[in-house]
Amino acid sequence: MTETTVTAISTAVRAATTPGPRTAARHRFVRRAVAVALAGAGLLATLVPTAAAVPSAAAPVAPSTAPSTAAAVAGPGRPVTDPAALDRALRAVVGEGGASAVLAEVRQDGRTAWRGTAGVADLTTGAPVPDGARFRIGSVTKTFAATVVLQLVGERRLGLDDPIERHLPGLVPNGTAITVRQLLNHTSGIRNFTDDPRFDTEGEEALERWLTVGRWSTYRPLDVVRIATARPPYGSPGSGWWYSNTNYVLLGLIVERVTGRTWAQETERRIIRPLGLRDTSMPDTSVTVPGPHAHGYAERPGGPADVTLQNPSAYGAAGAGISSARDLARFNAALLGGRLLRPAELDAMKQQVDTGLGFTYGLGLSRHPGACGEFWGLTGGIAGYGTLVTGTADGRRQVVVSVNPYHRSDAAGSTFQTLVDTATCGSPRPAGPAAG
Repeated sequence: MTETTVTAISTAVRAATTPGPRTAARHRFVRRAVAVALAGAGLLATLVPTAAAVPSAAAPVAPSTAPSTAAAVAGPGRPVTDPAALDRALRAVVGEGGASAVLAEVRQDGRTAWRGTAGVADLTTGAPVPDGARFRIGSVTKTFAATVVLQLVGERRLGLDDPIERHLPGLVPNGTAITVRQLLNHTSGIRNFTDDPRFDTEGEEALERWLTVGRWSTYRPLDVVRIATARPPYGSPGSGWWYSNTNYVLLGLIVERVTGRTWAQETERRIIRPLGLRDTSMPDTSVTVPGPHAHGYAERPGGPADVTLQNPSAYGAAGAGISSARDLARFNAALLGGRLLRPAELDAMKQQVDTGLGFTYGLGLSRHPGACGEFWGLTGGIAGYGTLVTGTADGRRQVVVSVNPYHRSDAAGSTFQTLVDTATCGSPRPAGPAAG
């Protein structure tokens, strides 16, 4: 992640969020979410909203799929589901926040408490966002990959403290000092391959180069590892936190070495099929989003560039996935509810390291403390798409948001934050002392 990108993200988030003493926790929660999503994007510039707000005429809101009254969660201080407030928050992400489309879902105890969409699936035709739309999930793919790795750990086919040299001999310099755990929590020091200029989309010239050449390019895992390791590491293993997609590309290779099957095949076999995730896929070189979906766009002087079609092969286990809100909520519930990992491996997944950027990161899972309690999940981004998946530690409540950023708006951060607050807490400004 470049210094320019860090500055742009920080400026946008700070402009939209000025925390007071009663709302500091919820602001920290969304800052973490936005920071991790954009850090994981790879194609960062196309995720940062650009230019003015989308006209309100282009922001229809689908009828909510929800009970007619707010459904309270049992217990004092627990979140409620307020469909009317969620509908308003959803509209604001498009009308004020500049997204071309947004969809979100709240699930409680395995049932849909609310689901909504706003904006348009296609800026040319004005078609509404389809119910059950699929979308690119970016770095949320990492939670799937991490779950597979931890299942292998539970089967004693792999150790978290194994040096990666044991499984990928000679591939990474200093591989004897880098562990599987350090790949999972981004403390390996291995450089992010997206630092390479061929993945740059910041600025008009770089974006046009990616639109015409870069997004159609096929990369194999060894290609991106060699790109990353051709440059010096960020630091020595375990001495700091550096977000790097290369870490998860390497984990994908380790899964293949240990099982004899690709990481995508193992994800299908161990997670997608057992949970019945019919909308979820882990493509290799396919450029399409199968099934109903909203288009992703990049803003440029000549008009919107449709970036829906793109070859995700470079990102692999770090960010190639496609899913739906229904599937991601089901996955989050199963993971946190203990259906995918044994207690020891789930506890290991939750062990957080301080990133030094105001949030913590575990083994493909991040802790989101907020005013309504503790949520666990991850965020992700890839050109045209941003995703948030989070849920309570007991697996009972999940919130999934997919947004298609388009125009720059000073309100982008605050409108997204309000939607997340309302979905997790039932109110954009929860009363009482802030947690975390």
